Amino acid sequence: MRLAFVTDIHGNLAALEAVVDDIARRGVERIVNLGDSLSGPLLPLETARYLMARDWFQLAGNHERQILSADRAGSGASDTYARSMLSRAELDWIASLRPLARVDDEVFVCHGTPTSDIKHLLETLDPGGLRAATASEVAARCASIEASLIVCGHSHVPRITGLASGQVVVNPGSVGLQAFEDDRPFVHRVENHSPDARYAIAERIDGRWITALIAVPYDFESMARLAELRRRPAWAMALRTGEMPRP
Repeated sequence: MRLAFVTDIHGNLAALEAVVDDIARRGVERIVNLGDSLSGPLLPLETARYLMARDWFQLAGNHERQILSADRAGSGASDTYARSMLSRAELDWIASLRPLARVDDEVFVCHGTPTSDIKHLLETLDPGGLRAATASEVAARCASIEASLIVCGHSHVPRITGLASGQVVVNPGSVGLQAFEDDRPFVHRVENHSPDARYAIAERIDGRWITALIAVPYDFESMARLAELRRRPAWAMALRTGEMPRP
């Protein structure tokens, strides 16, 4: 069994197409998308239509949930823009997606954690910022899951952790956005320091999971210019460098 995992595309169709081309040449049997596919100032409609035409196993992230309610006051600019570009067909597709599922008996997938689409599985957020979670923290968050491979997204940080239980936990990193800043519940920043699109492959061999985190170069400049056209300079910098502007 060889699986590819993508997540946090954020409407970056150029990055997604580069990743899919790379997956195709590796003989992967199935692709799983963990959500946050459309939100942002890039190409939400085109990305939605691309994904809807694929027979992938697909989840909703927190931004899918937020897009569905983005016609209400207080919605963020990225969700509001994405919602404005989508028709009823795309919104109905989003509404059909779940935040977690089993791919099979051995593989459990979620956008955030098994209990939340806005919490991190392999990272811990505290007043000092975002840090790698300890093995005991990850084990506690996965305690209810009986699967040998657990895959999550949300943090945009590519990471693999092995647990004492023998379980392997993977975050592929983000396909489409290599840096961001958020102030909920504490101010924190994620920076991968590279514009490359990220994804992961997992293969079951002799009862063990062999996993790999992969970075794929792509035409990030076209997406950065689009972010500038939408008046989102921080996005443009993140797309070009994998870093955020400093105050």
